[in-house]
Amino acid sequence: MAPKSSTFLERYGYDLLLGSIAAFYVIMIPYTKVEESFNVQAMHDILYYRHHLDNYDHLEFPGVVPRTFIGALLVSILASPLILAMKLLHLPKIYGLFAVRMALGCIILSMLRFFRLQVRDKFGNHVEAFLVILTALQFHLLFYCTRPLPNILAFGAVNLAYGHWLKGNFYAALNCLIFATIIFRCDMLLLLGPLGLMLLLTKSISLWKALKRCIGMALLCIGLTIFVDSIMWKRILWPEFEVFWFNSVLNRSSEWGTHPFHWYFTSALPRSLLVAYPLFLIGLLLDRRALSFVLPVLSFVILYSKLPHKELRFIISAVPIFNLSAAIGATRIYNNRKKNFWKLLYFIMLGLLLISVGFTIITFMASLENYPGGHALKDLHQIGRLANNTNEQWVHIDPFSAMNGISRFCEYDFPWRYSKEEGIPLQEFCHRNFTYLINEHPTVDGFKCLFTINGFSRARLQARFPPVLLVKEPKVYIHGNILNKDVMDRNWPGCW
Repeated sequence: MAPKSSTFLERYGYDLLLGSIAAFYVIMIPYTKVEESFNVQAMHDILYYRHHLDNYDHLEFPGVVPRTFIGALLVSILASPLILAMKLLHLPKIYGLFAVRMALGCIILSMLRFFRLQVRDKFGNHVEAFLVILTALQFHLLFYCTRPLPNILAFGAVNLAYGHWLKGNFYAALNCLIFATIIFRCDMLLLLGPLGLMLLLTKSISLWKALKRCIGMALLCIGLTIFVDSIMWKRILWPEFEVFWFNSVLNRSSEWGTHPFHWYFTSALPRSLLVAYPLFLIGLLLDRRALSFVLPVLSFVILYSKLPHKELRFIISAVPIFNLSAAIGATRIYNNRKKNFWKLLYFIMLGLLLISVGFTIITFMASLENYPGGHALKDLHQIGRLANNTNEQWVHIDPFSAMNGISRFCEYDFPWRYSKEEGIPLQEFCHRNFTYLINEHPTVDGFKCLFTINGFSRARLQARFPPVLLVKEPKVYIHGNILNKDVMDRNWPGCW
């Protein structure tokens, strides 16, 4: 038994480590944000409404731009046995959210495993080990890998592309990026272009052969997404083309905020890479092989920097290659740690690794408090159900609360009923038949504030332990209808 268990850990130990961390993040922070809302609601509707398209959330709340159902379908198929078991056990739907996020994490981490195995074959076991260490210490990659964002669905295909690139299967790498670009994120074109150009310049591929293979793949992907999404959206549709037109041609994405050109290099990458940021530069200096892999990915980030609207998740696909370069640099420092100059670098690296652990813990603690809407609905379900009351309890959820943690997976069955109707004036709520309100307003006419949910506001440095204090403030308020005697007669925590 010992040799068998040893072989199992040797083969899957790194996967268990990364998977355990990702699963921990899911369990501790199960709720989702507005950026994930389409895929979360789509997975819910596929699993619970199946072919009854008229009940699907996206037809009532289509969002700014349409998104593909292909990713949601794949994850839902994988999660469906767990959902069936949960239905048989009559478990709340919130466990379904755990299931779909875990299923997505398995898909993404399996793609990351493929990339890691190619790193081991090309650069050795030490580089592979440091790649895993750096990934485990970074909060964002493992936190995001279970979040149903279009960027993360594309991230899976990008990791496949990186693995094939390292393996020397250049046409397969290009086809993976074409799949990611056409189906999930049109902005992956900014990675496909530099990589394809580099492969042409280095004569790794021929132009004619690339055109023959890639055009066929592109047509297949276009046909697939139009076929699936036209059925689901009930109109002829290629979602990512509409996204491309909205973001790039109309440049409407800037309406959601802008950052300066350097933001990815001075904010997003330092926060996501942590100790790997300086190490990836060292890797470039010490091993010229790293440059050939980093250059197209660096070009991707530079090209993306020209778009005014910036978010860390947009460049999450660059992290594995930067981590590879960092792992190469860390390996060189580790192997030479007994030499005088290298010993200093080694101790600096250890210090930075510890700082990275601290930063990841702080970021995790802040994220715990970043989903006040989800926590509000959970607490309301726990303490707000009226005993011996068969009447429906209507809960109105405002856009802020819905965008910060509430999805259909959070809903309960009868007697709970939910409304996300938008545009209702505050003075109008007293004329509606809502039992409870979950919103961002401390006072509403005709309702009493029952309790509040605090959320993360900012981090503040202080001259004592702990050196960083996370400041919280009320974010979401739960109100009860003052005309409902059953609600008013209960003891509530109150609002402060």
